[in-house]
Amino acid sequence: MSFAAITGWGMAVPDRVVSNAELCSVIGVEEEWITRRTGILERRIAAPEETTATLATAAGLRALASAELRPAEIDLVVVATTTPDRMIPAVAPTVQAAIGAGSAGAFDVNAACAGFLTAAAVCTSLIRTGVASRCLVIGAEVLSRFVGLEDDSTSILFGDGAGAVVLERSEEPAGLTTVHLGADGNDASLITVPAGGSLRPASRQTVQDREHFIRMNGREVFRAAIRTMVESSEQVMRSAGLRPEDVDLFICHQANWRIVAECADRLGIGPERVFSNVAHYANTSAASVPIALCEAAEAGRTSCSRPSGPGSSGAPRSSSGRRRAGGSSRRRETSCWRGGGRDE
Repeated sequence: MSFAAITGWGMAVPDRVVSNAELCSVIGVEEEWITRRTGILERRIAAPEETTATLATAAGLRALASAELRPAEIDLVVVATTTPDRMIPAVAPTVQAAIGAGSAGAFDVNAACAGFLTAAAVCTSLIRTGVASRCLVIGAEVLSRFVGLEDDSTSILFGDGAGAVVLERSEEPAGLTTVHLGADGNDASLITVPAGGSLRPASRQTVQDREHFIRMNGREVFRAAIRTMVESSEQVMRSAGLRPEDVDLFICHQANWRIVAECADRLGIGPERVFSNVAHYANTSAASVPIALCEAAEAGRTSCSRPSGPGSSGAPRSSSGRRRAGGSSRRRETSCWRGGGRDE
């Protein structure tokens, strides 16, 4: 049986750091209120010339360098995002051209905060079935352009950035070994951008009504996130034959520290085995998990050279963890990863 090992990783975030203090001076809330509710201290905000594609390209090139691969050796480029540069073309073909991977297939995945794991699951399946040997999987977002400063339920939560991994065929157990995918379309209204699609095309009225910004029912998302994240994580651990004490590192969607901490506590995973960087990047949606994975790897907390079992989860738009809500459905994804080197 073939596996899909992580052989390289990289991330890219904007240079501009916006602290809670700077944000509070604009939206008129207290710094302590933001920190207490979310655990967020600051976030990165894209410069005018930066886009989802430029951040994805930078992260992808760093992942390729880490894996010691040339762009021409990549079979497939997949970008997970809910904030593409434009409706058409997708971000992935733009990245493919920018990095010089001219022969690679390329497509986007829109699954909000669960997007990276969705893309990784798809690429893992393609590698295992022999369709591809090497895939570049990227999660990238410029969410700052989809939040209104007048809405303190969303403006405090989101940031911009990108993270990427290279998945390569391996004969050793490695990479994404167990995954649980789920969705609940009944919760479509919990997180949504009301206009801009075929249901409500852009018009003078939709712009005036600010329907092109993210709208979120934060209280309900928070509750659902904890419930579904815990349930999904328990299921994936059962499928992998793991107990909470077997997990070396728990990496989940970085949306809200309170949710991350509560889920870890309910799962019986101590804080010393939980990785979180939400304080410095806020919620970067599809970029959240790969950015966290990159920082954990760079910090030596997980690597491709030894087995490590982080339960990684992509999740909803303003909670954390186990499900995803965005656009039209609520989705949950949990997975177990094992480290492993390239099969030479």
